[in-house]
Amino acid sequence: MIIVIFSIIVRSISVYLFVILAIRFFGKKELTQLSIIDLVFILLISNSVQNSMVGDNTSLLGGLTAATSLFAVNYILKNLFFRSKKLSSLIQGSPLMLVYRGRVIKHHLLQAKITEDELEAAIREHGVKSAKDVDLAVLEIDGNISVLSENFHRETVKKRHAHKVINQIN
Repeated sequence: MIIVIFSIIVRSISVYLFVILAIRFFGKKELTQLSIIDLVFILLISNSVQNSMVGDNTSLLGGLTAATSLFAVNYILKNLFFRSKKLSSLIQGSPLMLVYRGRVIKHHLLQAKITEDELEAAIREHGVKSAKDVDLAVLEIDGNISVLSENFHRETVKKRHAHKVINQIN
């Protein structure tokens, strides 16, 4: 019984690490905004590797052992990433500047496999009209695109001032 549980643990951790490295190798874009293709891909990958983790053991204990192994290795990796910036950067990547002072950095778009249309859509989601109005846009390691704009800063200051005035009146 101990050998079976140990086998499930080793296989689950192996699959987990393989999937992390495969996703990193084949690139990631915006994990927080999955397309239908990305969602189907993730569902199929999870289904295809399930048997390789638990093998013939479809018992509750087998499933709980696999799940516990995944939680444990995930916890360990997060702690390692927190303690080692080099390891974190190697596995998770680094932030990538996409726009600086209104200029799109095209070779970074190519590196991140982001089209200009996708970048412009992300910029509009932040309330900025176009890349020309962006001071800084960065592809973060979690897949989000952060956008900073002087216009946004002015609007935020105006809104704060308006709220102060309204609060003083009341």
